[in-house]
Amino acid sequence: MTRSTILNNEIVAHANEESPLLPQSQRMGPPKDDAVPTLQKWRDYFMVDVSRDWADLILILCYLITGLLDSASISVWGSFVSMQTGNTVYIGLGLADPSASTRWLKSGTSLLSFLLGSFLFSRFHRFFSAKRRWVLCASFTAQLLLIVVAACMVTLAGSDVHPESVAWYVLVPIALVAFQSCGQAVMSRALKYNALTSVVLTSIYCDLFSDADLFAVHNAERNRRVAAPLSLLLGAFLGGKLANTEFGVAGALWAAAGLKLIVVVIWIFWPADPSLDEAV
Repeated sequence: MTRSTILNNEIVAHANEESPLLPQSQRMGPPKDDAVPTLQKWRDYFMVDVSRDWADLILILCYLITGLLDSASISVWGSFVSMQTGNTVYIGLGLADPSASTRWLKSGTSLLSFLLGSFLFSRFHRFFSAKRRWVLCASFTAQLLLIVVAACMVTLAGSDVHPESVAWYVLVPIALVAFQSCGQAVMSRALKYNALTSVVLTSIYCDLFSDADLFAVHNAERNRRVAAPLSLLLGAFLGGKLANTEFGVAGALWAAAGLKLIVVVIWIFWPADPSLDEAV
């Protein structure tokens, strides 16, 4: 054996001693996060359930939207688009004397649209998981788009609309806004804050002043029952102010659309349900 052959064998042996026992594919371990496709990350992000902790604040914001829309609609159109108790009374009065006013026709349109919206929104949440992030974002995006369509119609029709008018550019916006308003109520059920429907105050007033711990320092339920009507009152004040300006009901609709957009953004960044981490 030549000297060069011996030298080559020693080099090969030395290289084998320093080589790792496992191939590179097995030594790398699990793939790093940046190896996961961005699209898959976003998909996983939107497929989780959101946390209900502090979500009552969003529902209280929805009361502001309700006050904004209802005060403007009742001032200009003579019917509610969210709170259907008043509309039911107007329908009863209209049936008693149909020729006295057209208000009962607009109230009836609002009520029927609200019932249809409740039927569809509830089944949407139930079918795709009530608290899933993308479901909540999609629900409020749909509500936003319906308000935008109604706002565009009212803006194009102008503010010079007779209070007794039942033209399509009055009835269709009422139907669209009433249809979307039930989405907030359905969300309150999905998040297990059943009292904060954003369309009812009478039961909240009753529960508030019936509370045995009404004057307790720490009482979260009491705080929600106080914040909800105050938020609606503020919305009603703003809606009434807008209705009496050159912007009219269209201004209230555009403002409500802006608030709906804010809620969509909030849901995008809202924390996930902490119980998901505990289950892993």
